[in-house]
Amino acid sequence: MTTKDTISTTAVVGSGYMGGGIAQVLALHGYKVALGDVDGETAERARVRLVEQARDFEGSGLLPEGAAETIEGNLVAAASIEEAVEGADYIAEAVPEQPDLKASILRRVSGAAPCHAIIGTNTSAIPIGELASSVTGPERFLGVHWMNPAPFIPGVELIPGEETDPRVLERAEQLIQSLGKTPARVADTPGFVANRLQFALYKEAVQIVDDGVATPEQIDAVVANTFGFRLALFGPFAIGDMAGLDVYESAYHTLEKAYGERFAVPEALAATVREGNIGLKSGHGFLHVAPEHKAALLSHRDNAYARLAQLRTELGQAPGL
Repeated sequence: MTTKDTISTTAVVGSGYMGGGIAQVLALHGYKVALGDVDGETAERARVRLVEQARDFEGSGLLPEGAAETIEGNLVAAASIEEAVEGADYIAEAVPEQPDLKASILRRVSGAAPCHAIIGTNTSAIPIGELASSVTGPERFLGVHWMNPAPFIPGVELIPGEETDPRVLERAEQLIQSLGKTPARVADTPGFVANRLQFALYKEAVQIVDDGVATPEQIDAVVANTFGFRLALFGPFAIGDMAGLDVYESAYHTLEKAYGERFAVPEALAATVREGNIGLKSGHGFLHVAPEHKAALLSHRDNAYARLAQLRTELGQAPGL
Protein backbone atom coordinates (compact mmCIF):
# COMPACT_ATOMS: atom_id res chain seq x y z
CA MET A 1 0.00 0.00 0.00
CA THR A 2 0.96 3.67 -0.28
CA THR A 3 1.58 5.38 3.07
CA LYS A 4 2.40 9.01 3.68
CA ASP A 5 5.88 9.84 4.90
CA THR A 6 4.39 11.86 7.74
CA ILE A 7 1.19 11.73 9.74
CA SER A 8 -0.35 15.12 10.43
CA THR A 9 -4.13 14.66 10.47
CA THR A 10 -5.74 12.05 12.69
CA ALA A 11 -9.20 10.91 13.72
CA VAL A 12 -10.49 9.17 16.82
CA VAL A 13 -13.73 7.23 16.42
CA GLY A 14 -15.37 6.69 19.78
CA SER A 15 -14.94 9.65 22.11
CA GLY A 16 -15.55 7.96 25.45
CA TYR A 17 -13.05 7.46 28.22
CA MET A 18 -10.40 5.61 26.19
CA GLY A 19 -10.96 7.35 22.87
CA GLY A 20 -11.07 10.72 24.56
CA GLY A 21 -7.76 10.09 26.29
CA ILE A 22 -6.14 9.01 23.02
CA ALA A 23 -7.47 12.16 21.35
CA GLN A 24 -5.99 14.34 24.11
CA VAL A 25 -2.55 12.76 23.69
CA LEU A 26 -2.60 13.14 19.90
CA ALA A 27 -3.76 16.75 20.10
CA LEU A 28 -1.25 17.64 22.82
CA HIS A 29 1.59 16.46 20.58
CA GLY A 30 0.57 18.63 17.66
CA TYR A 31 -1.63 16.33 15.61
CA LYS A 32 -4.93 17.60 14.24
CA VAL A 33 -7.66 15.35 15.65
CA ALA A 34 -11.23 14.94 14.40
CA LEU A 35 -13.57 13.28 16.90
CA GLY A 36 -16.23 10.98 15.49
CA ASP A 37 -19.08 9.40 17.43
CA VAL A 38 -22.72 8.37 17.02
CA ASP A 39 -23.56 11.91 15.95
CA GLY A 40 -22.14 15.41 15.85
CA GLU A 41 -23.74 16.48 19.13
CA THR A 42 -22.13 13.62 21.01
CA ALA A 43 -18.75 14.41 19.46
CA GLU A 44 -19.07 18.09 20.36
CA ARG A 45 -19.96 17.30 23.96
CA ALA A 46 -16.90 15.09 24.11
CA ARG A 47 -14.71 17.84 22.66
CA VAL A 48 -15.86 20.30 25.32
CA ARG A 49 -15.38 17.71 28.06
CA LEU A 50 -11.87 16.84 26.91
CA VAL A 51 -10.75 20.46 26.80
CA GLU A 52 -12.20 21.14 30.26
CA GLN A 53 -10.55 18.00 31.59
CA ALA A 54 -7.24 19.08 30.08
CA ARG A 55 -7.56 22.42 31.91
CA ASP A 56 -8.10 20.52 35.17
CA PHE A 57 -5.08 18.31 34.45
CA GLU A 58 -2.98 21.36 33.66
CA GLY A 59 -4.12 23.13 36.80
CA SER A 60 -3.15 20.10 38.87
CA GLY A 61 0.28 19.93 37.26
CA LEU A 62 -0.49 16.67 35.45
CA LEU A 63 -0.07 18.28 32.02
CA PRO A 64 2.43 21.00 31.08
CA GLU A 65 1.56 24.69 30.98
CA GLY A 66 -0.33 25.54 27.80
CA ALA A 67 -1.49 21.95 27.25
CA ALA A 68 -5.19 22.75 27.34
CA GLU A 69 -4.81 25.52 24.79
CA THR A 70 -2.84 23.21 22.49
CA ILE A 71 -5.42 20.46 22.81
CA GLU A 72 -8.29 22.87 22.17
CA GLY A 73 -6.56 24.23 19.07
CA ASN A 74 -6.02 20.77 17.57
CA LEU A 75 -9.30 19.09 18.48
CA VAL A 76 -12.50 19.34 16.43
CA ALA A 77 -15.83 17.52 16.52
CA ALA A 78 -17.07 15.96 13.29
CA ALA A 79 -20.72 15.68 12.31
CA SER A 80 -20.34 11.96 11.60
CA ILE A 81 -17.87 9.11 11.71
CA GLU A 82 -17.41 9.38 7.95
CA GLU A 83 -16.65 13.09 8.15
CA ALA A 84 -14.14 12.50 10.95
CA VAL A 85 -12.06 10.03 8.93
CA GLU A 86 -12.36 11.36 5.40
CA GLY A 87 -9.11 13.36 5.53
CA ALA A 88 -7.17 11.41 8.15
CA ASP A 89 -3.69 9.91 7.81
CA TYR A 90 -4.18 7.85 10.97
CA ILE A 91 -7.41 6.68 12.57
CA ALA A 92 -7.84 5.32 16.10
CA GLU A 93 -10.99 3.23 16.52
CA ALA A 94 -11.95 3.16 20.20
CA VAL A 95 -15.58 2.06 20.41
CA PRO A 96 -16.69 -0.37 23.16
CA GLU A 97 -15.23 -3.88 23.29
CA GLN A 98 -18.06 -5.60 21.42
CA PRO A 99 -16.98 -7.58 18.33
CA ASP A 100 -20.11 -6.89 16.29
CA LEU A 101 -20.04 -3.17 17.08
CA LYS A 102 -16.34 -2.88 16.26
CA ALA A 103 -16.84 -4.77 13.00
CA SER A 104 -19.68 -2.46 11.99
CA ILE A 105 -17.71 0.70 12.80
CA LEU A 106 -14.59 -0.58 11.05
CA ARG A 107 -16.60 -1.19 7.88
CA ARG A 108 -17.78 2.42 7.99
CA VAL A 109 -14.34 3.78 8.84
CA SER A 110 -12.44 1.89 6.16
CA GLY A 111 -15.10 2.67 3.57
CA ALA A 112 -14.82 6.42 4.14
CA ALA A 113 -11.11 6.82 4.95
CA PRO A 114 -8.45 7.71 2.36
CA CYS A 115 -6.72 4.63 0.94
CA HIS A 116 -3.43 5.66 2.56
CA ALA A 117 -4.92 6.01 6.05
CA ILE A 118 -3.62 3.70 8.77
CA ILE A 119 -6.39 2.27 10.95
CA GLY A 120 -5.61 1.18 14.49
CA THR A 121 -8.15 -0.57 16.68
CA ASN A 122 -7.93 -0.09 20.43
CA THR A 123 -9.11 -3.57 21.36
CA SER A 124 -8.20 -5.14 24.69
CA ALA A 125 -8.47 -8.78 23.68
CA ILE A 126 -10.22 -9.39 20.33
CA PRO A 127 -7.81 -10.94 17.80
CA ILE A 128 -6.83 -8.53 15.04
CA GLY A 129 -7.36 -11.19 12.42
CA GLU A 130 -10.98 -11.49 13.50
CA LEU A 131 -11.58 -7.75 13.08
CA ALA A 132 -9.53 -7.42 9.88
CA SER A 133 -12.21 -9.22 7.89
CA SER A 134 -14.41 -6.12 8.31
CA VAL A 135 -11.76 -3.71 7.03
CA THR A 136 -11.44 -2.59 3.43
CA GLY A 137 -7.69 -2.75 2.87
CA PRO A 138 -6.65 -4.95 5.83
CA GLU A 139 -2.98 -4.33 4.99
CA ARG A 140 -3.35 -0.89 6.62
CA PHE A 141 -4.99 -2.26 9.76
CA LEU A 142 -3.46 -3.27 13.10
CA GLY A 143 -4.14 -3.32 16.81
CA VAL A 144 -2.98 -0.32 18.81
CA HIS A 145 -3.86 -1.16 22.39
CA TRP A 146 -3.62 1.78 24.78
CA MET A 147 -3.83 1.41 28.56
CA ASN A 148 -6.23 3.22 30.85
CA PRO A 149 -5.88 6.17 31.52
CA ALA A 150 -4.38 6.88 28.12
CA PRO A 151 -2.80 10.29 28.92
CA PHE A 152 -0.67 8.88 31.74
CA ILE A 153 0.11 5.19 31.11
CA PRO A 154 3.26 4.96 28.95
CA GLY A 155 2.86 1.54 27.34
CA VAL A 156 1.01 0.79 24.07
CA GLU A 157 0.79 -2.67 22.50
CA LEU A 158 1.13 -2.87 18.71
CA ILE A 159 -0.45 -5.97 17.18
CA PRO A 160 -0.08 -6.61 13.45
CA GLY A 161 -2.47 -8.99 11.75
CA GLU A 162 -1.43 -11.53 9.13
CA GLU A 163 -2.15 -9.01 6.37
CA THR A 164 -0.68 -5.91 8.03
CA ASP A 165 1.92 -4.24 5.82
CA PRO A 166 5.27 -4.05 7.69
CA ARG A 167 5.51 -0.37 6.69
CA VAL A 168 2.21 0.28 8.45
CA LEU A 169 3.55 -1.31 11.63
CA GLU A 170 6.70 0.81 11.41
CA ARG A 171 4.73 4.00 10.81
CA ALA A 172 2.38 3.26 13.71
CA GLU A 173 5.37 2.60 15.96
CA GLN A 174 6.91 5.93 14.96
CA LEU A 175 3.63 7.68 15.73
CA ILE A 176 3.36 6.15 19.19
CA GLN A 177 6.98 7.06 19.95
CA SER A 178 6.32 10.65 18.85
CA LEU A 179 3.63 10.79 21.54
CA GLY A 180 6.16 9.98 24.26
CA LYS A 181 4.77 6.47 24.67
CA THR A 182 6.59 3.14 24.77
CA PRO A 183 5.35 0.77 22.04
CA ALA A 184 5.79 -2.99 22.23
CA ARG A 185 5.21 -5.23 19.22
CA VAL A 186 3.37 -8.41 20.19
CA ALA A 187 1.75 -11.29 18.31
CA ASP A 188 -1.92 -11.50 17.42
CA THR A 189 -3.37 -13.82 20.05
CA PRO A 190 -6.47 -13.29 22.24
CA GLY A 191 -5.63 -10.90 25.07
CA PHE A 192 -2.19 -10.15 23.55
CA VAL A 193 0.31 -9.74 26.43
CA ALA A 194 -0.98 -7.17 28.93
CA ASN A 195 -4.46 -8.56 29.41
CA ARG A 196 -3.41 -12.20 29.22
CA LEU A 197 -1.16 -11.55 32.20
CA GLN A 198 -3.53 -9.18 33.97
CA PHE A 199 -6.51 -11.50 33.75
CA ALA A 200 -4.47 -14.53 34.82
CA LEU A 201 -3.55 -12.63 37.99
CA TYR A 202 -7.14 -11.53 38.52
CA LYS A 203 -8.45 -15.09 38.18
CA GLU A 204 -6.00 -16.38 40.78
CA ALA A 205 -6.89 -13.48 43.09
CA VAL A 206 -10.59 -14.39 42.89
CA GLN A 207 -9.69 -18.04 43.53
CA ILE A 208 -7.82 -17.03 46.68
CA VAL A 209 -10.94 -15.23 47.92
CA ASP A 210 -13.10 -18.27 47.08
CA ASP A 211 -10.65 -20.49 48.98
CA GLY A 212 -11.05 -18.30 52.07
CA VAL A 213 -7.35 -17.49 52.22
CA ALA A 214 -7.72 -13.71 52.18
CA THR A 215 -10.26 -10.96 51.51
CA PRO A 216 -10.15 -8.71 48.45
CA GLU A 217 -8.82 -5.90 50.64
CA GLN A 218 -6.06 -8.08 52.04
CA ILE A 219 -5.07 -9.33 48.58
CA ASP A 220 -4.88 -5.78 47.23
CA ALA A 221 -2.68 -4.79 50.17
CA VAL A 222 -0.34 -7.71 49.55
CA VAL A 223 -0.06 -7.13 45.80
CA ALA A 224 0.32 -3.34 45.97
CA ASN A 225 3.02 -3.54 48.63
CA THR A 226 5.02 -6.57 47.48
CA PHE A 227 5.48 -7.89 43.95
CA GLY A 228 3.10 -5.32 42.48
CA PHE A 229 5.33 -2.61 43.93
CA ARG A 230 8.27 -4.10 42.03
CA LEU A 231 6.23 -4.42 38.83
CA ALA A 232 5.93 -0.64 38.69
CA LEU A 233 9.60 -0.59 37.73
CA PHE A 234 10.59 -3.99 36.32
CA GLY A 235 8.93 -6.73 34.29
CA PRO A 236 8.52 -10.31 35.52
CA PHE A 237 11.65 -11.63 33.77
CA ALA A 238 13.89 -8.93 35.22
CA ILE A 239 12.43 -9.51 38.69
CA GLY A 240 12.84 -13.28 38.36
CA ASP A 241 16.44 -13.02 37.22
CA MET A 242 17.28 -10.72 40.12
CA ALA A 243 15.60 -13.04 42.63
CA GLY A 244 17.17 -16.23 41.24
CA LEU A 245 15.51 -18.75 38.95
CA ASP A 246 16.56 -21.62 41.20
CA VAL A 247 14.45 -20.03 43.91
CA TYR A 248 11.53 -19.78 41.48
CA GLU A 249 11.86 -23.41 40.44
CA SER A 250 11.84 -24.56 44.05
CA ALA A 251 8.78 -22.43 44.83
CA TYR A 252 6.91 -23.93 41.87
CA HIS A 253 7.52 -27.44 43.22
CA THR A 254 5.94 -26.42 46.53
CA LEU A 255 3.00 -24.75 44.81
CA GLU A 256 2.39 -27.70 42.51
CA LYS A 257 2.14 -30.06 45.50
CA ALA A 258 -0.52 -27.83 47.00
CA TYR A 259 -2.48 -26.63 43.96
CA GLY A 260 -1.81 -29.09 41.19
CA GLU A 261 -0.73 -28.95 37.58
CA ARG A 262 -1.49 -25.27 37.01
CA PHE A 263 1.56 -24.47 39.17
CA ALA A 264 3.91 -27.02 37.59
CA VAL A 265 7.41 -25.73 36.84
CA PRO A 266 7.35 -24.22 33.32
CA GLU A 267 9.62 -26.34 31.11
CA ALA A 268 11.49 -23.30 29.81
CA LEU A 269 12.31 -22.33 33.40
CA ALA A 270 13.43 -25.84 34.32
CA ALA A 271 15.63 -26.04 31.22
CA THR A 272 17.23 -22.68 31.98
CA VAL A 273 18.06 -23.76 35.54
CA ARG A 274 19.44 -27.12 34.34
CA GLU A 275 21.83 -25.20 32.12
CA GLY A 276 23.11 -23.34 35.18
CA ASN A 277 21.54 -20.06 34.14
CA ILE A 278 19.80 -18.97 37.31
CA GLY A 279 19.71 -15.22 36.74
CA LEU A 280 21.83 -12.36 37.97
CA LYS A 281 23.79 -14.65 40.30
CA SER A 282 25.16 -16.54 37.30
CA GLY A 283 25.11 -13.60 34.87
CA HIS A 284 22.39 -15.08 32.72
CA GLY A 285 18.79 -16.22 33.11
CA PHE A 286 15.99 -15.41 30.72
CA LEU A 287 17.79 -12.08 30.30
CA HIS A 288 21.50 -11.43 30.00
CA VAL A 289 23.21 -8.84 32.19
CA ALA A 290 26.89 -8.30 31.49
CA PRO A 291 29.03 -8.74 34.64
CA GLU A 292 30.17 -5.12 34.52
CA HIS A 293 26.55 -3.97 34.78
CA LYS A 294 25.50 -6.11 37.75
CA ALA A 295 26.45 -3.69 40.53
CA ALA A 296 24.96 -0.71 38.70
CA LEU A 297 21.71 -2.60 38.07
CA LEU A 298 21.31 -3.54 41.73
CA SER A 299 22.10 0.02 42.79
CA HIS A 300 19.54 1.35 40.34
CA ARG A 301 16.96 -1.15 41.61
CA ASP A 302 17.47 -0.18 45.24
CA ASN A 303 17.38 3.54 44.46
CA ALA A 304 14.24 3.12 42.33
CA TYR A 305 12.43 1.16 45.04
CA ALA A 306 13.36 3.72 47.68
CA ARG A 307 12.21 6.62 45.49
CA LEU A 308 8.94 4.86 44.70
CA ALA A 309 8.34 4.23 48.39
CA GLN A 310 8.91 7.93 49.09
CA LEU A 311 6.49 8.92 46.33
CA ARG A 312 3.81 6.62 47.71
CA THR A 313 4.26 8.15 51.15
CA GLU A 314 3.87 11.63 49.65
CA LEU A 315 0.75 10.64 47.75
CA GLY A 316 -0.86 8.97 50.74
CA GLN A 317 -3.66 6.43 50.74
CA ALA A 318 -5.96 6.40 47.73
CA PRO A 319 -9.33 7.92 48.76
CA GLY A 320 -11.97 5.33 49.53
CA LEU A 321 -9.60 2.36 49.49
